Amino acid sequence: MDTDTWTTVDAWFTDRLRPRDDTLVDIVAAGAALPQIQVSDLQGGFLSVLARALRARRILEIGTLFGFSTVVLGRALPADGHLVTLEASAEHARIARDNIDRAGLGDRVEVRLGQALESLATLAEEGAGPFDLVFVDADKQNNPSYWDWALRLTRPGGVVIVDNVVREGRVTDEESRDPDVVGTRELTDAVSTAMAEGRVDATVLQTVGSKGWDGFLVATLT
Repeated sequence: MDTDTWTTVDAWFTDRLRPRDDTLVDIVAAGAALPQIQVSDLQGGFLSVLARALRARRILEIGTLFGFSTVVLGRALPADGHLVTLEASAEHARIARDNIDRAGLGDRVEVRLGQALESLATLAEEGAGPFDLVFVDADKQNNPSYWDWALRLTRPGGVVIVDNVVREGRVTDEESRDPDVVGTRELTDAVSTAMAEGRVDATVLQTVGSKGWDGFLVATLT
């Protein structure tokens, strides 16, 4: 099966289940100058369904970009819910804040500017959390460290999702020195260790579609 077929099937389901409303169309347009590496509409739908199934009230997102997934997750929160999203780029954060306000979520979504590892340490010092859902979609070489923080900041029974773990299959290449592949492999080893210790239950879902061949790592804390 080729990528044209994946994309066609993605579009067929998207048209029926996750069509973009005017706000999401405007959000994508506002971020047109930035890398178009946000989750697809169907992947965003997966995040929304999971957040609602968890009845999530507190969500942490690591990696904001221009706020597409932030808005999708923010919409899944109850009126008194709260989402913290971490972004290293001032320009990305500015556009994301505008998009969050455009979606009417400024009262429940907080964008923190700075290196994510520093922001995570600050959140811990502030006693933030525990979070019901953590979505990791940032620089892949730091995924092992993001995973460690997610374990600290997520409640028992909460869920951690890490995006882009398949990397067009390159994750299986033991000789690769690509920092994104190395980071993903180290992340997977860390999750495997946590499973062996009885701290989490986890799996990986391979995905195909408009974003190519990739996948989510999904873990729940025991």
